[in-house]
Formats: sequence, structure tokens, C-alpha cells
Amino acid sequence: MMFLDSNDLISRFKMTTKLGSLENEKEFYKEKIIEVEKDRAELMTNKELLEKFAREKYLMKKETEDIFVIEEE
Repeated sequence: MMFLDSNDLISRFKMTTKLGSLENEKEFYKEKIIEVEKDRAELMTNKELLEKFAREKYLMKKETEDIFVIEEE
């Protein structure tokens, strides 16, 4: 039974290892969700921060402005 069925020791060890890895990922994504929700709340309440975010992330601009994107090689 130890080596012949689908619940042998090697498979159990692999599944336990994968479970630990997935639990770590779950904690990481929970922290990221909290961080993103906090940033979203800040953006929705602060107009200046929202404008800064739009300019930096999406290269948005006012009609009278020009944007220059400098990329380093």
C-alpha cells in the first residue's frame, strides 16, 4: 500500500510541499489586495493624487501640455 496506490509517501510529500507554497502565495495576494484597496481609497478621495497617478501610469496630459518619455538603454 505504501508504494502502489495514489496516496503513496512521495505523492503525499509533493502535495504537502505544494500546499505550503500555495498558502504562502495566498498570504502574499491578501496583502496585495489590502494595499491596492488602500491606494484606491486614497485615489478616490484626493483629486491631486488621482491626477498624479493618471499622469504617471497612463501618460495622461492636459490639452496644453506635451509629454516626453525618456527611456534609458
